Amino acid sequence: MNPTNFSLQSQAHFVLLHVQSPAASASFYRQILAAEPVEASPTFAMFALAPGLMLGLWARDTVAPASAGQGGSSELAFVQDSAAAVDAVHAAWVARGVLVLQAPTAMDFGYTFTASDPDGHRLRVFAPGAA
Repeated sequence: MNPTNFSLQSQAHFVLLHVQSPAASASFYRQILAAEPVEASPTFAMFALAPGLMLGLWARDTVAPASAGQGGSSELAFVQDSAAAVDAVHAAWVARGVLVLQAPTAMDFGYTFTASDPDGHRLRVFAPGAA
């Protein structure tokens, strides 16, 4: 990770995922986000998710202090405005070969499905209150 490249994002908040391969993870997120990383190096890649929110993909073996965590124990959530939008994202991700952990379903908080990135990080797509 090169802090000198973060000057433009100094007012941003970051979600950092520790990944096996930033290049492989960037390729995955490039597809599902339909966006290019705003930074990419051998040990780090970064995407702009929304104004003021960045997603960093940091090589697990270069994190300091060392990372002991594994994917699958937390989730990145992507809000949609309708159940139809959730179904459209689901269909697009399935077509790209994304591993789906939970098919679209109605839950107490809304309509949702859950997928996994290459490192096992859970990705939840949902429409609050939709059924």
